[in-house]
Amino acid sequence: MTAPQPRRPEPDRPAPTTPPPAGAPGGGSGGPRFGYGTNGFANHRLHDALAVIADLGYRGVALTLDHDHLDPFAPGLTRRVAHVARRLDALGLAVVIETGARYLLDPWHKHAPTLLHDEPARRVEFLRRAVRIGADLGAEAVSFWAGVRPDTVAPRIAWDRLVAGCAPVVDAADRAGVPLGFEPEPGMLVEDIAGWWRLRHALGDPETFGITLDIGHCRCLESQPVPQCVREVAAHLVNVQIDDMRRGVHEHLEFGAGEIDFPPVLRALADVGYRGLVAVELPRHSHAAPIVAARSLDFLRAAAPTTDHPDASFALPQRTQHPTSDIRTPTVAGRAAEQRTR
Repeated sequence: MTAPQPRRPEPDRPAPTTPPPAGAPGGGSGGPRFGYGTNGFANHRLHDALAVIADLGYRGVALTLDHDHLDPFAPGLTRRVAHVARRLDALGLAVVIETGARYLLDPWHKHAPTLLHDEPARRVEFLRRAVRIGADLGAEAVSFWAGVRPDTVAPRIAWDRLVAGCAPVVDAADRAGVPLGFEPEPGMLVEDIAGWWRLRHALGDPETFGITLDIGHCRCLESQPVPQCVREVAAHLVNVQIDDMRRGVHEHLEFGAGEIDFPPVLRALADVGYRGLVAVELPRHSHAAPIVAARSLDFLRAAAPTTDHPDASFALPQRTQHPTSDIRTPTVAGRAAEQRTR
């Protein structure tokens, strides 16, 4: 069979951005390490999405495990994970693992089952597999959330189920040496930073249990300014998602379409010494993924601080060689927004 010829770039393909020098926004050891989420490239093959993200100048990827993006339940997982590891290495991309696929576990019900459902076993197994995949890919973190409380489940029972469901995931992460980033999500059982603190304490404050902070969510529902949210969780911050948002509305917007002042936020991340990925989270923009990703990076580089931080060097995790095998009830507005936007 004749080997396929490389495809020519489309005439209107966004031009790759020249990498900035060390210490400049998005470059070297001193600047933010910007990434892009594959949930914003849902119409691309993973192989192609990674190439576009790297060609544009991003330094990492937030990889959402999904049907067409390294499905953890499809055959040949060990081989496919090894292929993606080689691809990431070749492109120079760091990676975090995201687990927010909508219909991976249940074709009828979005995000089901969660850790709050009557039968959470498939969710627990998914998260365990995500941890193993993360270890094999050298992921900087594996991110997950609580889920929306089913109407038939009382708040106290839902909370107990969440704590019980997180425990084996924490154990798996401890064994694999992979940090967990638990994400407070508007409309879910744990929707804010206070809820994350409460869950961490309920689990016994495990070292592995960090936080994924979505900058847009902070503007959506936290009572304090976004930079202060960064400072509050700095010691446990392992993953950052970034997008624009408006107060009280859980809708992931392109930069400039919401209400967030980004230079102070990026300065806060630098000031607290955060060295992980800052990945764009625009899950509703796959229809124009390359264009949106290009202008997102331009915006972030313009907003980022330029002062070099000599102590900000970052060593990527090593890819392992073993096989992959007070209760807060979510607000009505938050729950409605969750159904619309994720």
